[in-house]
Amino acid sequence: MAKIKKNSHRVLYRKYSSNIKYVMMVLCVVIVTAFLPKQPRFRYEFEKGEVWKNKDLISPFSFAILKTAPQVITDKKDALDNVLPIYRMNRELINAVDEAYQNEFDVKWKTNAFPENDRVGYKTSSLKLLDAIYTRGIIASDAKHQQGNKYYDFTLMDNNIGRKLSTQDVFTVNTALEYYSRTYNSVNLKMKDMILELVEDHLQPNIIFDDKLTTVVQNNTVNSLSTTRGMVQKGELIIAKDNVIDDEVYQKLQSFKEAYEAQTKTIGDSKLVYLGQILLVGFIVALQMVFLKLFRKDIFADNRQLSLLLLVITTMLLCLTWAIKLNLNSIYYIPFCIVPIIIRILFDTRLALYLHLLVVLIAGFFVPNSFEFVFYQITAGMVAIYSIRNLIKREQLLLSALFILTAYFISFVGIGLLREGSFTEIEWANFSPFIISVLLSLLAYPLIYAFERMFGITSDIALIELTNTNNKLLRELAYKAPGTFQHSLQVANLAEAAIFKIGGNSLLVRAGALYHDIGKIENPQYFIENQNTGVSPHDKLPYEQSAQIIIKHVHKGIEITRRHQLPETVIDFIRTHHGNTRVDYFYQSFLKNSPEKFVDENIFRYPGPIPFSKETGVLMLADSVEAASRSLKNPDAQGINDLVERIINYKLEQNQLDNCDITLKDLETIKLIFKTMLMSIYHVRIDYLQNV
Repeated sequence: MAKIKKNSHRVLYRKYSSNIKYVMMVLCVVIVTAFLPKQPRFRYEFEKGEVWKNKDLISPFSFAILKTAPQVITDKKDALDNVLPIYRMNRELINAVDEAYQNEFDVKWKTNAFPENDRVGYKTSSLKLLDAIYTRGIIASDAKHQQGNKYYDFTLMDNNIGRKLSTQDVFTVNTALEYYSRTYNSVNLKMKDMILELVEDHLQPNIIFDDKLTTVVQNNTVNSLSTTRGMVQKGELIIAKDNVIDDEVYQKLQSFKEAYEAQTKTIGDSKLVYLGQILLVGFIVALQMVFLKLFRKDIFADNRQLSLLLLVITTMLLCLTWAIKLNLNSIYYIPFCIVPIIIRILFDTRLALYLHLLVVLIAGFFVPNSFEFVFYQITAGMVAIYSIRNLIKREQLLLSALFILTAYFISFVGIGLLREGSFTEIEWANFSPFIISVLLSLLAYPLIYAFERMFGITSDIALIELTNTNNKLLRELAYKAPGTFQHSLQVANLAEAAIFKIGGNSLLVRAGALYHDIGKIENPQYFIENQNTGVSPHDKLPYEQSAQIIIKHVHKGIEITRRHQLPETVIDFIRTHHGNTRVDYFYQSFLKNSPEKFVDENIFRYPGPIPFSKETGVLMLADSVEAASRSLKNPDAQGINDLVERIINYKLEQNQLDNCDITLKDLETIKLIFKTMLMSIYHVRIDYLQNV
């Protein structure tokens, strides 16, 4: 019962699989548009110094003209310069010093044995002068407030009453001691020295800087500053057509844009904005589907691969939405170049460029300075694609990141010079988001691995790993069937050279060639390349059984590679490398030795299918040519030439290349490469060299 239920699910999937892709497309559009900002977009793009080519712009509402960032900074600096540092008078300190001074005075007086009848008078007079100094105040001066001047103004808070003073109006500890020494007179010098020593011990600042209150006043002053400088009234002309956008007009336009986009509740209908987003995003996604249906039918037919493309689009646009809602100071932190990198490695150059263009075009509707944004991202994306034409080394990703950064830098400098006309006016700090973006693009490497596992896609990186001869399965082949392993290596070299010349995935061909005979691991002694004696186990078997053993290596190869979870794109080479040809040796032997028996030709024929791509077709030819070349007793140029011509022509006659997109010109190129390489393998001297 469970089996019937499981099979019914499969039947339903096959029945409706063609419709699933459209459901995914609609889901992609709904998710993207659901999270995109819903305020109306400001319709005009403008730059300082350009000519206004649009119609006269009349303000539809009143708005304040914002100050520029430098103006706001200057106003803040001026305001802070006018805020005086705030100090507090410490009255409690004066009382504590008076009490301590009197107690210590009495002790010192007795210690020095001064007349007791003079003690009260001297104590009172010295304390009175000390109180006068403290009343005027002793300041704890702060060097940061001097700003190059010896004296500075400050606000003194005394009993919550503030008054403006200068440091000239109060004492420091040193000036207070000097003043006391000059002012206090005594006939008894010893007594005066004792009093001065006591005063020096008790002098300390009673006017203390209040950092907390000063900061509060500074913040209040800054917060109270106006960020605007005038108003534009409703119906007022902002700029006329063909006028140059100078600094003043630019600031008006910028203020109008911010005011327009802020009034989401009063301008436009959010439902209609949502409808516009659905139309635009849906149109772009539909264009992608049409492109795939026309030019990449294999991806269009594969819902897993199609879902990956839609996932990439959705994820990047959700990242854009997240950045807009977080109000990041630069949209260029988002690594848009990660899209062409991933798609190029997993698929191809054309699809990578096309998908990148679609993502950037959608994003351009929701970012400021959209033309500038599109220029940055398209040029950098093209460089990213060109720099990873064939990914065969991990360091290529780092080099690609460097090339992308260079592309961003060239665009940044070019746009800066176009806008400012000077290197010194370019705000170089604005380039830092591009650096972060390029570093984030290196996340493509782990993402590629994750996508391969999730969606069953084979990238060049995976193929590089598969073609490593230290791979467990290839090591087993080398150990159990060394002749087959050597044959596979030679086939790989022939096929790779040919596909590289006529155009195709050389890494895929090499991987397919190395594994195409992996099924011979099961019974290696039944294949001539692994026989090291003159006796063949086929001598004792009927021709039909021998043929089935030979044919079986295709089924075994598929079974083994699937057990080891090799990609289906590699398994395709195992299925197709013999097409549906006959095992002619055993077939002809059967006809010759049993003419009276009925022969079922299917017993001697491989199950197929025939090759269906350039890569699988080239492998079939390389496999047949390399195997046949081993039968040459005395290989020479003529013999190799005839052999290659005969094998390839035979495959054509047997219709084995009917489903391959290999042209007659490609076949001539393949023949030439095979002949040249086989002559090198067998050390055959070309005719024109034999007379040297």
